[in-house]
Amino acid sequence: MVHIGKTNHLRVVKEVDFGVYLDGGEQYGEILLPIRYVPKHTKVGDTLEVFIYYDSEDRIIATTETPYAQVGEFAFLEVVDVNKTGAFLNWGLSKDLLLPYDEQTHRPEVGKAYVVYIFQDDATSRPIASMKIRDFLDDESLDDFEVGQPVDLMSANKTDLGYQMIINNSHVGLLHQHEAMRSLNHGEKLQGFIQHIRDDHKIDVCLHLKPSEKTGEVTELILYKLKTSGGFLALHDKSDPKDIQKAFGVSKKMFKKAIGALYKQHQITLEPNGIRLQEK
Repeated sequence: MVHIGKTNHLRVVKEVDFGVYLDGGEQYGEILLPIRYVPKHTKVGDTLEVFIYYDSEDRIIATTETPYAQVGEFAFLEVVDVNKTGAFLNWGLSKDLLLPYDEQTHRPEVGKAYVVYIFQDDATSRPIASMKIRDFLDDESLDDFEVGQPVDLMSANKTDLGYQMIINNSHVGLLHQHEAMRSLNHGEKLQGFIQHIRDDHKIDVCLHLKPSEKTGEVTELILYKLKTSGGFLALHDKSDPKDIQKAFGVSKKMFKKAIGALYKQHQITLEPNGIRLQEK
């Protein structure tokens, strides 16, 4: 079965001067893969990995190009044009992706990028984008996640508490500001973990699991925080234990032991108001 707006594996059924035709089944018949996308030495009977979409003349067509995202995925895409039809987004193919006016939360500007969800329009069967990302996200964890589980994250919106994150392309969660340790870019993709699932099934995420009271794990976390916060942290051996606990989830004694080890390894320098990553 052929899926529009997604990668498919289709068999070559005919060779012509301007490309090859692929088996689109009873629903779509033969689908053209233009000659510029046909891999060398392709022959009838071969199976090719192709992306299926509608070209500029609204014909179903195949390409071996890879879009930035497919139907059923969130993406951070740049607006390349706005006209009476809607906005058009660059998604890595020769034909831009339509963001209809009805799917806009505000008027997008050319040159700016936005987090959108790509789905197949019921009326036209064509892939389109939507800025109404909450319509496509699950607010509750149910049985999908467990604490400590590694997940893929995308920064969707800045909130008073931190960042609204898209989890595994399906759910929404919160990354608290102190867990981020730096400003996140809109649409930025990161690796993270499920930190907490609240009684109301809302999800908190983090970028690094809290370590145990082991020096090696704590030093790794300190280095990670330094590298993702511009190379400096305003925490030191005189800091309030509550601040250290909030930032790293460990005791002040363990923190001092870890920064002592990093200092001896020449990985950090100690300053009056914090610690700094040692330049190499």
